[in-house]
Amino acid sequence: MSNPKPFSDMALDQGSNLETTHTDISFWKGFLATIKIGIVNSNLITTFTGLWLALHFSNIGFLNNLDIIFFTLLGSSLIIAGSCSINNYIDRDIDHLMERTKDRPTVTGKFKPSGVLILGILLIVFGTVLLALTTWTAMVIGIIGVFSYVVLYTMWSKRQYVSNTVVGSVSGAVPPLIGWAAVDGNLDMIAWSLFLIMFVWQPPHFYALAMRRVEEYRAAGIPMLPVVKGFKTTKNHINLWVLALLPLPFLLTSLGITFVVLASILNVGWLVIGLYGYKMKDDIKWAKLMFVYSLQYLTIMFVAMVIVTLI
Repeated sequence: MSNPKPFSDMALDQGSNLETTHTDISFWKGFLATIKIGIVNSNLITTFTGLWLALHFSNIGFLNNLDIIFFTLLGSSLIIAGSCSINNYIDRDIDHLMERTKDRPTVTGKFKPSGVLILGILLIVFGTVLLALTTWTAMVIGIIGVFSYVVLYTMWSKRQYVSNTVVGSVSGAVPPLIGWAAVDGNLDMIAWSLFLIMFVWQPPHFYALAMRRVEEYRAAGIPMLPVVKGFKTTKNHINLWVLALLPLPFLLTSLGITFVVLASILNVGWLVIGLYGYKMKDDIKWAKLMFVYSLQYLTIMFVAMVIVTLI
């Protein structure tokens, strides 16, 4: 029979195990921060909706195409995660100037920049291969999304032009197109309607965020609209973009009157809050209201698109 360990050794072992566990958790949190898991998850919703609607309107069974669904969702997640990783790699010189980005692993030194770059490239390559297993159209759209986010937004427009948010909206509007194209390479008007909704939704969403973080963007030298033009002009732009959303639900009449009414109510509600901003004295509080509403708006809209096809 082996001799039992003394309490001191047992304590050392437990301490070592706790340290290892803490390291594992810390690494995992760093990895999720690097790939921007929040962005990946939110884009999964819009990708799935595009995929679901393509299956629905093509009269193709969901359970009979689980392989396509798997390749699409995982592939799109990987290319988005890879693009976000490269974005972190490129922006590591300015992220320390902003409160919301100062703890990223590329800033703290937890992850080596070269490792983050390699990670991003590998994720994009694997994701592109998975999308190619669905349709070539889905793969090409995925590549366009990567190019528009990494090159057109992060490397070109973000630090130079006040229109950077609009440029970046292209990549954010691509996921539902990927989802649809994975099932039907001949993109239907419904697919382009989803793209339009996502494209128009992003400027008011990100302008509201930029108002809340205006001093951070100013310190980082990023020419966001509130930094360059001020809050009054930003409010005008936000409301104009929300106004542009009003006719878009009517492109989706094939989803039924219930959806069109719901989407219209959401649009009008957003516009009402937007117009109320001209009376509110606290611009930051208003921007927070607009930002939170935009998140709820997107989730409700795209979940509702799925639900109405089940009724």
